[in-house]
Amino acid sequence: MAEEYLYGITLEGVNSSEVWDPEHKNDDADGTNQHFGADQKLIIKMALLGPEAKVGELNVLQVEAMGLKGPIKAPIALLEMGKTAQIILDLSFPDPPVTFTLVKGSGPVHIVGHNLLGTHMEEFDDMDDEMEEENIDDDDDDDKEPEDEEDDEDEPKKKKTKLTTAAKYKNQANKNKKK
Repeated sequence: MAEEYLYGITLEGVNSSEVWDPEHKNDDADGTNQHFGADQKLIIKMALLGPEAKVGELNVLQVEAMGLKGPIKAPIALLEMGKTAQIILDLSFPDPPVTFTLVKGSGPVHIVGHNLLGTHMEEFDDMDDEMEEENIDDDDDDDKEPEDEEDDEDEPKKKKTKLTTAAKYKNQANKNKKK
C-alpha cells in the first residue's frame, strides 16, 4: 500500500529556493537509495505567508517541473499580506525534480502538501478499482430477492404484448387507407 508523508518547506531570504528530488535525498550513508523501485509523487495543497511577512509586499511563488514537452517554469501563487495571505492549491508532481522559488518578495512563504510513496502506485490504484467493483457486485447479489427476478421476467412479455397490439392497429389503419 502507498505511504503518505507530510511535506512542508519555507522560502525566505537566502533560502528562497528549494528542490524536491527524493532520488537524491533518500540516499543512505553507504550511497544506496532507501526507496529503490518506489514511485513518489508530490502533491501541493497550500501556500501561505508567515505572520512576519511585510504588509503590502507582493510575494511571487514559482515552480519549475517537468512538463509533457520539457521543463516548465510558471508562477503558482501571488501572495500579499493584508490582501491574499494564503491560497489553496491542488498541484500534483509525479516526476522529480521540482523546484520552488520565491522570485519576488522576502516571504516567508510556507508550502504545504504531502509526498506519496509506494511501490508501483498504479498497481494499487488498479487493485482499489477491482475491489470496488467486487463490492458493488456483491451488494447487487445481496439486494436481489427471488420476487424481483420474477418481475424482471414479466416485463419483457408486457412490452412484447404492447408492441404486438400497436402493430395490429397500424396494419388496420393501412387497410382503411387502401379502401
